[in-house]
Amino acid sequence: MRTDSSPGTLPAREHLPAATAGAPVLDVVIPVYNEEKDLQPCVRRLHDHLTRTFPYPFRITVADNASTDSTPDVARLLEARVPEVRSVRLEQKGRGRALRTVWAASDAPILAYMDVDLSTDLNALLPLVAPLISGHSDLAIGSRLARSSRVVRGAKREFISRSYNLILRGSLQARFSDAQCGFKAIRRDVAQLLLPLVEDTGWFFDTEMLVLAERAGLRIHEVPVDWVDDPDSTVHIVKTATDDLKGVWRVGRALATGSLPLDRLTRPFGDDPRDREIMDVPKGLARQLVGFCVVGGLSTLFYLLLYSGFRQFSGSQTANALALLVSAVANTAANRRLTFGVRGRTGAVRHQAQGLVVFGIGLALTSGSLVALDAATSDPAHAAELAVLVAANLAATVLRFLLFRAWVFPDRRGDDEPPVPSQPPGRTAASPTHPAPGPLPQRPYPHAQHPHAQHPHAQRPHTPPHDSGTNQFRTGEAPDGTVGVPPLERSREWGRDATMRLQPVRPHDTDPGDAR
Repeated sequence: MRTDSSPGTLPAREHLPAATAGAPVLDVVIPVYNEEKDLQPCVRRLHDHLTRTFPYPFRITVADNASTDSTPDVARLLEARVPEVRSVRLEQKGRGRALRTVWAASDAPILAYMDVDLSTDLNALLPLVAPLISGHSDLAIGSRLARSSRVVRGAKREFISRSYNLILRGSLQARFSDAQCGFKAIRRDVAQLLLPLVEDTGWFFDTEMLVLAERAGLRIHEVPVDWVDDPDSTVHIVKTATDDLKGVWRVGRALATGSLPLDRLTRPFGDDPRDREIMDVPKGLARQLVGFCVVGGLSTLFYLLLYSGFRQFSGSQTANALALLVSAVANTAANRRLTFGVRGRTGAVRHQAQGLVVFGIGLALTSGSLVALDAATSDPAHAAELAVLVAANLAATVLRFLLFRAWVFPDRRGDDEPPVPSQPPGRTAASPTHPAPGPLPQRPYPHAQHPHAQHPHAQRPHTPPHDSGTNQFRTGEAPDGTVGVPPLERSREWGRDATMRLQPVRPHDTDPGDAR
C-alpha cells in the first residue's frame, strides 16, 4: 500500500495489431567499434536470417562508436546496397551511448540489439521478440545460464559471468539469470520512459536497464540461447568488471535512497491477469502480511539478541526497553520500505514518530508481561523470561500491523485519484493517457499464412526515406536536437505515440519460389 504511488504512465500491454505500416516492426541495432572485417558478414547473415524467418518488416542499424578503421565505410556500403540496413555514426565510444541514441531515434515498436560477433544462435531471435510483439512482456533477454542453454566458452569467462550474476543477486536482489548476454530487446513505449533513468553509457548499460525495469515491476522474458564464445573478443575484462562493480554500487545506493522515480514505469491496475478484484479483501493485504511477517520474524530475533546483550549489565525492564527501542526503529524502517512500499525521505520522520507510539504500546505489553512474571515467581529463569516475551511480542505484532496499516502507512491513493465513474457491463472507463483497468481484449496471433500477403522480396515495405549520408549525432545531443536536457524531462519529449500498426510480411500461398 504505497503512499507515493501513481496510477502508472505506461499503457496496458497489448498485442501489436497486424495492419498496414510504413515503419518496421523490429529494429536490430549492432553497436561496433573497429569491426571492419566482421561487420559485413555479420550484417549479411543477420539480414538473410530475418528475410527467411521473420514475418514482419525489419531494420538493421549499424551503430558505429567512433571507429578509427574503415568500419564507417563498410557500414555506408551496406546501407547503400541493402534497403533494410542503415548506419549511424557516433563520435564517442560506449555501447550504452550507442543503444540509447539509436533506440531514441527509432520508430520501430520493438527495439533489439546483438553483438557483431553473432555468438548467439539467431534461431533465438524470434522467440526473443515474440513476447514483446504479443504484449506479454516489456523486455526480453537471452540467457546463457538457463538450464536448457547450450554454451561453449572457456572456464575463465564462465567463472566471471556466474560470479557477476551472483553479485547482482546478492547486492541488488536481481532475479534475472544473465545480465551480460549481448542479445536483448525492449518495447519502444517502455524504452521511452526507462532509458532516460539509465545513467551508464558503457557495458553496464543493459545491466542497469534490467535492474531498474525489474524494480519497477516490468515483465522480463528470458530465452535460453545457444552461445559460442568468440576467442577474438576485444572486451577488456578487468576494466569492464571494475566499471560494472562501480555501477552496482551507484545503482544500489540510488535504490536504497529512493531517488529513482520508478513509479513512472508502473502499469495500470488490471493489466496483469492477477490484478483482479476480490470482494472484501483490501488490495495488497496478502503481500503486506507476508512482508510484515518476514520483517517481524527478523525483528524478533534482533530484539532477543539485543535483550540478551543488554541483560548482561542491566535489569530486565531496562534491557527490555532498550532492546525494544532499537528494534522498533529498525522495524519501522524495514516495514516502511519492504512491507508498505514507501520510498524516499518524504514523511520518514513522521513515520518514525508514529512508530515510536506503536513501540510504546508494545513496551506496555511486554513490560506488563514481565511484571506479571515477577509477581508469579521471585526469581524467574532466563528461558521463562524469553518465553513470556515471545508471547507478548506476538500479541504486540498483531496490534502493530493493524496500527501500521490503518494509521502509520494508510492507503492515500484514494484521496488523490478522482473516482472512476461506473460503466455498463462489458465497458470500462478510459482516459487519453491511461487505458482503463480490467482485462485486455484478446487479439489473435498472426498465422503463418496470409491470403493477401505478398512475397517478402517483392512487396517488403522498406524503411522510411532518410538522408543518403550516415546519420550523425554529437556527443551529449539527443536525436531531436536537445542538448543538456535532464533525463526525466527528455523522457517526456521522446514521443507519446502509443499506436503501432504493423504489416506481417509472409509468402503467398501459391508462391513456389519461397524457400520457407
